[in-house]
Amino acid sequence: MDRKKPEIMKKGFPFVVIVLSAILGIGSRKYGNYLPNFMAEYTGDTMWALAFYALFWMFFPRKRNWEIALLTFDFSCLIELSQLWHPVWLEKIRSTIIGGLLLGFGFRYTDLFCYFAGCLLGFLIFSLGKSRRSNKKLFGEATCL
Repeated sequence: MDRKKPEIMKKGFPFVVIVLSAILGIGSRKYGNYLPNFMAEYTGDTMWALAFYALFWMFFPRKRNWEIALLTFDFSCLIELSQLWHPVWLEKIRSTIIGGLLLGFGFRYTDLFCYFAGCLLGFLIFSLGKSRRSNKKLFGEATCL
């Protein structure tokens, strides 16, 4: 008997990318003393952008991979630029664990290079099937939740 896969399984690959990115990114911060300085410094921000690439890939199924990469990079740059702004209400959000992970704390121009690298990595990973239509075979159909 051939069963149809549940919707969540169709989104399995991007979900795995998000989870692995989070593990690697948070792990690079927590265990940075055991990593080379370059990896400890830049892995977290690169993985952050990769996770958002996968998230946007899931929520915008009709967008092409280069459009997802551009959207992710633009979003990442806006978040980084928001770190120049420090109103009390935003600092309260940043002081939470989730707020700090999502919004960051202070502007660093080097983070922009990490975001570019994360977007490029996402583009390469999700372009394995050459197009969004052929990605259906590799990753399942991407549809909104």
